[in-house]
Amino acid sequence: MAAQQRIILGIDPGTNILGYGVILVDKKSVQFVDMGVIDLRREKDHFMKLSRIFEGVGALMDRYCPDDLAVEAPFFGKNVQSMLKLGRAQGAAIAAGLHRQIPVFEYAPRKVKMAITGRGDASKEQVKLLMEKTLKVTLDNKFLDASDALAIAMCHFYQLTSPLIDTSASRNWKSFVEAHPGRVQEGVGADKK
Repeated sequence: MAAQQRIILGIDPGTNILGYGVILVDKKSVQFVDMGVIDLRREKDHFMKLSRIFEGVGALMDRYCPDDLAVEAPFFGKNVQSMLKLGRAQGAAIAAGLHRQIPVFEYAPRKVKMAITGRGDASKEQVKLLMEKTLKVTLDNKFLDASDALAIAMCHFYQLTSPLIDTSASRNWKSFVEAHPGRVQEGVGADKK
């Protein structure tokens, strides 16, 4: 991590409820700053929801001045329309970050759950419980989208501080060998032909 302290804004995108979580980190510790939701349920027009996401996430960025924006990637589900709407919500949040020149990082839901709980299929309640223990705060069950957003921010913190954790989907042994040629010896543990 380049800076001594960083502020990470985590976003759990949604077109009805968008969760956000803010943490302050350094190389060894994490502090809870804020969390909450942007409630979009009263807005019926989908494009106005996107405008409110852009403005709301932008206002959070103006308030907390994050160094990084960590956003959950839309997951592939059976309902294509829901996935499209989630992708648009994510895009509006990302656009708010890019508009302010804040670096954006994307994490798959399973990767976030794995980083926080050790299980890619953990429930929202399990994620919330571990966020409470990690951050030493009490979180309300009605804000599960916000505790998910905190988990997304924490996943990004773990990515920054541990070279062993890799949350990118494209990482594999071939890319590791290409990035670290001096750390791999030819023929060790393999049959030579």
